Amino acid sequence: MGLIRAAVDSAKTTLADQWAEYFYCESLSNDVLMQKGQKVVTSGSNTKGSPNIITNGSGIAVNEGQGMLIVEDGKVVEFTMEPGRFTWDESTEPSLLTGGFKGLKESFGIFGKRFVAGGTPAKDQRVYFINLKEIFDNKFGTATPMPYKDPTYRGIYIRYFGQYTIKIEDPIRFYTNVAGNVTNTYTKAELMQQSQAEFVNALDTAIAKCSDQNYQYNDLPKKQMEIAKFMNDSLDDEWRENRGIVVSSVAIEKVTPDDESRARMEKIDDAIMMSDQRVAAGRLAEAQATAMEKAAENEGGAMQGFLGMGFAQQAGGMNTGNMFEGTNPQENSTFF
Repeated sequence: MGLIRAAVDSAKTTLADQWAEYFYCESLSNDVLMQKGQKVVTSGSNTKGSPNIITNGSGIAVNEGQGMLIVEDGKVVEFTMEPGRFTWDESTEPSLLTGGFKGLKESFGIFGKRFVAGGTPAKDQRVYFINLKEIFDNKFGTATPMPYKDPTYRGIYIRYFGQYTIKIEDPIRFYTNVAGNVTNTYTKAELMQQSQAEFVNALDTAIAKCSDQNYQYNDLPKKQMEIAKFMNDSLDDEWRENRGIVVSSVAIEKVTPDDESRARMEKIDDAIMMSDQRVAAGRLAEAQATAMEKAAENEGGAMQGFLGMGFAQQAGGMNTGNMFEGTNPQENSTFF
């Protein structure tokens, strides 16, 4: 039982004219991961035939962005990941057209069922179309602040949210272990019901690995490729090996520290800034200028205010000139 490529002259005839009956599937939306193919009955075909029997010589059309599985009594007996038009021939071995997807023949050997020519007629045969496109608009976010070891701010707590995309990489494993013999469609919402918690746990692991790589917390949105790789490593057994799904990309849209972490980070930023000698000198010069303005407004007389300011400088050892030692004198002149 196998597929034979069908050469169709579209200028002279249509798909319906080529075969007595054929299976077709419209473009699969972002919300549909797998859909059962519908048998289209044309003139001259058996209108009383079972919908779950593929007549020998039937046609199957596979669109771009789709894969196709033929399932017999719950077992995959043929597949193609290549777009085109095919004819079902019971007298041939499975053709197994991978379309460049790795590991499908191995998966077929594990989960599929091989037939020899002239095998026993099937009781239930179905055609399923798989969405091979990247599946977008999968949102995630932290319900509570998560701990993060930042190379600058040490232990902080952050919130993050964004979106990720997935892709069905092994349709045979996906059908066998996830979707199964559905009567019509298997949707993204059904997958997310059982997979979202696993994704969030893997994301937390990926974020922790980013911390181990000394990525600063506000650089996380720039590390999408690294995070996607970390996540696929974490989800490898559960998603890739068992479900045939991989994470294509992870887009963290925003990362924010909680209020307590933010307050501590601001203090650290101020300390880092003031450790720069020139910045510290500039801040001191600004403070002295403000003090002089207030001294001029002193009710006891400007001279008394200036004398008080001078005594305070001597008592505190404040001298902006000393803070410019080793710097360019021309640069110093901008402060005086």
